Order: sequence, then structure tokens, then C-alpha cells
Amino acid sequence: MAFWRLTLPGALASLQSEKPGKGRSETRSRGKLARCAICLAAAGIAACAGMVSPDSSDEQKQKVVAERAQARWDSLIKGDLGGAYEYLSSGSKAAMPLDLYKAKTKPGLWRQAKVEKVDCKAEVCKVTMLVTYDAKRIKGVETPMDETWIIEKGSAWYVYR
Repeated sequence: MAFWRLTLPGALASLQSEKPGKGRSETRSRGKLARCAICLAAAGIAACAGMVSPDSSDEQKQKVVAERAQARWDSLIKGDLGGAYEYLSSGSKAAMPLDLYKAKTKPGLWRQAKVEKVDCKAEVCKVTMLVTYDAKRIKGVETPMDETWIIEKGSAWYVYR
């Protein structure tokens, strides 16, 4: 009777045969198979965690929208306009090509941004961001900014206005 033992060398698991006559090549191939299965399962769980639809719970929509709104602002603050552009909805991208978006957006003005509030109704979410910037004579000005995000294609997308 064959027995399989799960061993944990480092962070990855592998299966080893304790049946007499089994060679190392079978043990290695089963170990690779086990590692692949673990990686695929983890990737599937991670992919589903960010999925959202208009039918998702309000809490799930708010969480996904807040994460994406924060990530978009983090890109803007870093000056990564290409990265921030990727958060735009397909309609916004159709109306605003990347070159025009880069010409209209002036990075370097903002110091910090954080999500203040997210309110979702069906597939539309209203986000209030608290944005910190420096004016000519006043440092650390905090201003609330309202944004509209839509839920489509399994995620949340910023509507550029």
C-alpha cells in the first residue's frame, strides 16, 4: 500500500512517496504538481477577492471602490499618469486618450489623498477623497474631492469629468 507524506520545505509543499520502489523522479513530479495546484488555488482566490458586480453587497462594492480609488490617487501622487489612466472607465478612455489625459493632468501638486467616504447605489459609487496639497503661501491644505466610480466588467472604474 502506498503512503504519501506532505512535507513543507520552506514555503512550498510537496508530496513524497513512502512506498518502496518509487524513485525520486516520481516524487519530484508529484511535488511539482502539488506546488502548481497550491499556486493556482491561491491565484484563483486572489482574483475572486477583487471581483465585484452591481449585485455584490454594498460592503463588498465599497471595499473594492475604496481600494481602487486609493490606488489611483497613489499613482497620481507618484506622478505615474499611465498607471492612474488605467483606472478610468472604458467610456472615459474613449473620450480621453492617454496623451490628452497626460496633458490635462499636472502631477506634483498633491501630497496625500485618502478615502473619506464611499456610497454605492447599484452600479454607481460616489467617493469623497480628502486630498492634501500645498498652495503658494499655505502648506497642507486639505480639500474634499468628490468622484464617481462605476461597477462594470467585474471591477470599479473611475469616471473622468
